[in-house]
Amino acid sequence: MSLKVTRRKFLQTASLAAASVPLAKVVSAENGFVRKPFTPPGSSAGTTTVTGGICEMCFWRCQLVGKVRDKKLVKLEGNPKSIDNGTAICARGNAGIKLLYDPDRLKYPMKNVGERGNPKWKRISWEEALDECAAKLKAVEEKYGPHGIAMFPHGASAKYPMHFFERAVGTHNVSEASFFQCRGIRDTAYVSTFNTAPGEHVDMANAKAILLIGCHFGENVHVSHLKRYLKGLENGAKLVVVDPRYSASAAKSDIWVQIKPGTDTAFLLAIMNYLIENNKYDKKFVAAHCDGFEEFQKGISHASLDWAAQICDIPASQIKEVAELLAANAPNVSIHPGRHVSWHGNDFQRLRAHACLTALLGAIGVKGGFVKPKGPKVKGISWAKGHHDGAHNLKEMADKYHFAPPGTPTELIRDACITGKPYPIKGCVIWGQNPMQTIPKPQKTVEALKQMDFVMCVDVMPTDITMYADILLPEASYLERYDYIKKGTQWNFADKHEQFISARMPLVEAMFERKDEVWITNELAKRMGHADKIPVNSLEEKVEKELASAGLSIAQLKKEDGIHIQPGKDPYGVSEDFEVLLYNEDIEDSGYPGVPTYIPVEEVPKGFARLVYGRSPVHTFNRSQNNVWLYNAMPVNPVWLNDESANKMGLKDGDEVSMVNSEGVKSTFTSVVKVTPGIRKDTVYMAHGYGSKNPMLTVGKGAGIDDQALITKIAIDPETGCSGMRNNFVKLVKSGKALDIPA
Repeated sequence: MSLKVTRRKFLQTASLAAASVPLAKVVSAENGFVRKPFTPPGSSAGTTTVTGGICEMCFWRCQLVGKVRDKKLVKLEGNPKSIDNGTAICARGNAGIKLLYDPDRLKYPMKNVGERGNPKWKRISWEEALDECAAKLKAVEEKYGPHGIAMFPHGASAKYPMHFFERAVGTHNVSEASFFQCRGIRDTAYVSTFNTAPGEHVDMANAKAILLIGCHFGENVHVSHLKRYLKGLENGAKLVVVDPRYSASAAKSDIWVQIKPGTDTAFLLAIMNYLIENNKYDKKFVAAHCDGFEEFQKGISHASLDWAAQICDIPASQIKEVAELLAANAPNVSIHPGRHVSWHGNDFQRLRAHACLTALLGAIGVKGGFVKPKGPKVKGISWAKGHHDGAHNLKEMADKYHFAPPGTPTELIRDACITGKPYPIKGCVIWGQNPMQTIPKPQKTVEALKQMDFVMCVDVMPTDITMYADILLPEASYLERYDYIKKGTQWNFADKHEQFISARMPLVEAMFERKDEVWITNELAKRMGHADKIPVNSLEEKVEKELASAGLSIAQLKKEDGIHIQPGKDPYGVSEDFEVLLYNEDIEDSGYPGVPTYIPVEEVPKGFARLVYGRSPVHTFNRSQNNVWLYNAMPVNPVWLNDESANKMGLKDGDEVSMVNSEGVKSTFTSVVKVTPGIRKDTVYMAHGYGSKNPMLTVGKGAGIDDQALITKIAIDPETGCSGMRNNFVKLVKSGKALDIPA
């Protein structure tokens, strides 16, 4: 199935249109408490502008200014001095105020006097909380060794405590969702090809053609990134979108490739084979910079257009059309590396193919291609590395996942927790991550947590994972603390080359008993016997020392409206010794394909459809589900269902449904059907992050369906150990009856 589409408006119900919904409405909580819009006291005449804000409603971290009246934050705006996001911030960024003043936010340290998963909370003092956390974690360390502790961190505030447990305490068992369920595969695949992690460094603003594979631009709303993308389209770049769904990006495309999920590598191999067979690749760049071309050419020679067309369920003529379009516009082609790329458990090979295609087109270091900006240097301050051996590194003990990103693959940690082999893991620290929804098969996470001697959680909101804590600690939000150093360059490389450095500074003081990561971690360190290793005494001191490495200070940044701007460097060009490994001998020696290889995924069983997911323009996965403004804009995650299938199933747009997967697991809550021709018949789609179960969330609880609760088939990428997150098949359930989906 395939369609070629002309550029048109975004689908009103699928894309950025959702971001324009007014955010001033309110909802009622289950207990009858009516949430009213925050109305600050005092008059508008007393409003002051506070600079130094850096958003963390998503990881893109736009630069902010705050409007403060009577010590209350009343409005957030983009910093007009920013050469990154400028004055623009998205709906989520605006709604940071509702996170700051959310009545459901964690306020005090609490102890669970009930059971994990069904907690009963008792308010306790910080002294009691820290004493118990330190004593319990120290007991685990003494009985089982530092490797008896596991940590699941996420976000800017988790780096300092993560390094404490890695470097001072000495555990290897640290698993970041941003690596093992998001971008880790991409980074290691590109390092194995270009010897550099890609970030999102493609010069789309100056491209002649853009290729997006599963990228949901317009639904992820990363402001400066979207500015590059939209500038490229304004300048006439041809857009090719490969996606089983008519996404916001597909709605703006010149060619929409409605590919069968899990087959993207076959599509890329066929394009590369066609370019080589027809001498349409960049011979000069390949000769100068690419190693292993002969092995590569031989390794993909089977990938004919017809071969890929049958696998991908798209016309061979369309694959050829895409290849010709890329070749005609080379080298000024942006092949986006992607971001949230942990899909099917065969992903390392797909991302290697991304990188190899970029090289074949010579689209490296040129306008419109893969271009790494030359940003400023700022030295971080963290814990010194202790003298810990690697004897208990689960990756090395298993002798697998040889191209894993930093940390330990989640599945190795969960298996060790449950089986006690190769050793027990009995203590767990969860900091800003919600493994109940970031890791497939949450039933396994529950099993791992319930056998722990102690579980400690630190967060801003009561997420589903916090229900399994023994001690729950409240953290200051990104608007209430010093923290992250943001550095980079102007968003458009065609502009005057400039660099910037900014630091997160509090826009208002923290309320109640919320504390920052340095204070909490240092207090734990003192109680666990690591006081001599503490690198800084406060978060403000940490930021001050980091800025000093760039010749700056907090005071200087405040004088410069929160952002220091300095001359930049031309980012274009590649060095003579830049090397691309089309064929990687080290990968092959480790037992994996040295040339990008298509690895088939399980076929969809009769009566089911593959469940895939993506982003919402007004939510950042689960972290914003309780935000009243954003909830009001998109309260549930509609289930995209092909219109022909819906007609045969007797379903219509807006019908309430639940789901059951091919292993018999049912969704806890319901959503609504979105009937559309813009999705394949063998696929259903919904936004990720819904379906929260924590009753402390008076807005987000029970809203929509949690996709990862239905991903119960474990599929692990063999090279990296990263989790495949789109491996299950589902049926829709209406009025208690599971309906077969006709494919």
